[in-house]
Amino acid sequence: MKKTKKLELLEDAVIQNGFKLRYEKGNFLGGDCRLRDDNIIVVNKFLPIEGKIFTIARVLYKLNPADYSPEVKKIIGDSGLSTDNQLPLIENE
Repeated sequence: MKKTKKLELLEDAVIQNGFKLRYEKGNFLGGDCRLRDDNIIVVNKFLPIEGKIFTIARVLYKLNPADYSPEVKKIIGDSGLSTDNQLPLIENE
């Protein structure tokens, strides 16, 4: 799948989850925030397309809704964000 198509799928998933997506310039990578009543994902517009994909995938992974399309789940997994690579919780003895 082309990188532009991956970015479009992630952008659609952001909108379907009720977030607004903004590409801004600045000295940051990006992330999510809440401004008044709006949930916003801000991405540095000067990042290469791979950076934009990773930033949006990281936020979508954090939201973790089960209704993502299989393509979006695959993009998130391909970005290295998977529950398989998380450390297990340590239980108190």
